[in-house]
Amino acid sequence: MDELAAQEAALVLPHFTYEDAWTLGTILVALARERRAPVAIDVRRGAQQLFHCALPGSSADNDAWIDRKRRVVERYGVSSYLVGARFRAKGTTFEASSRLDPDLYAAHGGSFPIAVEGAGVIGSVTVSGLPQAEDHALVVLGLERLLAVYGS
Repeated sequence: MDELAAQEAALVLPHFTYEDAWTLGTILVALARERRAPVAIDVRRGAQQLFHCALPGSSADNDAWIDRKRRVVERYGVSSYLVGARFRAKGTTFEASSRLDPDLYAAHGGSFPIAVEGAGVIGSVTVSGLPQAEDHALVVLGLERLLAVYGS
């Protein structure tokens, strides 16, 4: 859990525009294609979807998972993977203890808050199609690459 919290502290963006959403989405598409990953990718600012891509091998089920994981980020303000880890650390599961409808919420890895300096969480980026740790890792790598673009 410490590593997951540290990722969130490190991956705060200086700004997040429509162009940034496109850049992040295309970074994630390139990373997924390199891995031949059958994923769907979603980038949002608030309620507005700014980027979506479904790669070969993904399905409408991945879009449903995106929605469920994204709702966890919107509710808790941290990554869906961290929320699930916190419940497991308490010796329970999100599904058993959150009192939230599992048809609407999934605390599985792959959705990450988009946080902006001075503004806090303003959106989310989500990947679905791989095992949860891999979905999460792909999103983290994408955000790290976006931060590197800012530093260029």
